[in-house]
Amino acid sequence: MENHKIAITGASGFIGKNLCDNLLKDERTELVCLSRREKTSFNRERVSWKKCDLFSMLDIEKAVKGCDTAVYLVHSMLPSAHLSQASFDNLDLILADNFARACKKMGVKHLVYLSGIIPESENLSDHLRSRLEVERTLGSYDIPLTTLRAGLILGPGGSSSTMVINLVKNLPIMILPQWTETLSNPIALNDAVLALQRCILDPTIKGGTYDLGGPEVISYRDLITRVAKIMHKKSLFFSVPFISQRLSKKWVSLITGAPSSLVTPLIHSLKHHMVVNPKHQFPFQHDLTTIDDILMQCLSHHTQYTPHAYGYTGEDDLKEVRSVQRLETVMRSPAHKVAALYIDWLPKFLSPIIKVTKTVRENTTQIYFRLRLFDTPLLIMHFSEERSSEDRQLFYIKGGILAYSEGRGRLEFREVLDGRYTLAAIHEFHPRLPWYIYKYTQALFHLFVMNRFNKYLLKMKY
Repeated sequence: MENHKIAITGASGFIGKNLCDNLLKDERTELVCLSRREKTSFNRERVSWKKCDLFSMLDIEKAVKGCDTAVYLVHSMLPSAHLSQASFDNLDLILADNFARACKKMGVKHLVYLSGIIPESENLSDHLRSRLEVERTLGSYDIPLTTLRAGLILGPGGSSSTMVINLVKNLPIMILPQWTETLSNPIALNDAVLALQRCILDPTIKGGTYDLGGPEVISYRDLITRVAKIMHKKSLFFSVPFISQRLSKKWVSLITGAPSSLVTPLIHSLKHHMVVNPKHQFPFQHDLTTIDDILMQCLSHHTQYTPHAYGYTGEDDLKEVRSVQRLETVMRSPAHKVAALYIDWLPKFLSPIIKVTKTVRENTTQIYFRLRLFDTPLLIMHFSEERSSEDRQLFYIKGGILAYSEGRGRLEFREVLDGRYTLAAIHEFHPRLPWYIYKYTQALFHLFVMNRFNKYLLKMKY
């Protein structure tokens, strides 16, 4: 095999850092690790860290330039800004579309994605439906996509194993709801990493979709009792059928220390059995780690690791806003038409108070939002012709009473899932209003306007 340059998202996470260690054992691999923040403590030979905001196509394009393969280990169940006006599935969708578009543009030859096991059900949980949408999005840009679907990956420092251990550790008496009877095929972190490594390096399985699972099918109830047995903890367990998922996620979050944004979609997915489909089983070339051995490994290192997700809030000193709304139309419309409709519709909808004007200066289209009877702009946007296309329209926010002029604040409209939806998104927006005034006025007003615009689109017949 020739030298292989591999871009890895989530490289500092639970799975990513172990994957990097394994890949570096082959001297022909060179890694480009993408991180939202600068990394200075991971300096190693044949590893370069690139600061990259995955919500920015430009950042991704710069990061993956020259790479042969790109590995996608990102799931957006955690907040990505000080204020995030978006559901996790819409964030997942725009991230995947960003990544695939950028990889296509930069000539990446192969994508590898770690997904979740998708049951044969028409009523998927939001969490699993989002995983499937990401698969379809990554695969929609004519780049060979290899997908690994795993239900439960257990290993030292993992969120799932830490949740189970903390439940047993902190509760001498445990009431087990109906969802704990759901079946799963837990797989060891090391086995999952070896599977990922093979997908990256072995051309014979390139482009396939495979289920990952360990050697045993087990319910979450049995998993919890096994942990208690290995810990020599005499806990009392009571199965009850009537505890709601809403109550479950609250007490799991409280007892384990896991953020609610992480626990909620996971528990909602436990209405499905997460068991490997034999037709799609990954062709392992080694003996798999048993569940008892996996749990022993997790318990022996439990105090050494705190999952990154447990302490992450997404907030920093910068009062940054991200907002993503999924727009639907009666007929599939290109993003440039939806953007034009928005600019035309908005002043009519807000005609009593807002006026919108467009000017062209130095070959740049500038859009001004003003209060009627006042000349000072509320917002100024510049249309980016260079970064826009028919299926993606980009406007940079360049100031006004309501926004700072510096930074990379932007509004975009983009088609996703082959034109089925248009996403309207605001990124890296820094409001000038005091934060709490902004949060309960301008931010809520934006959601109201986008909701009404979507209703307008659904009424249009064109």
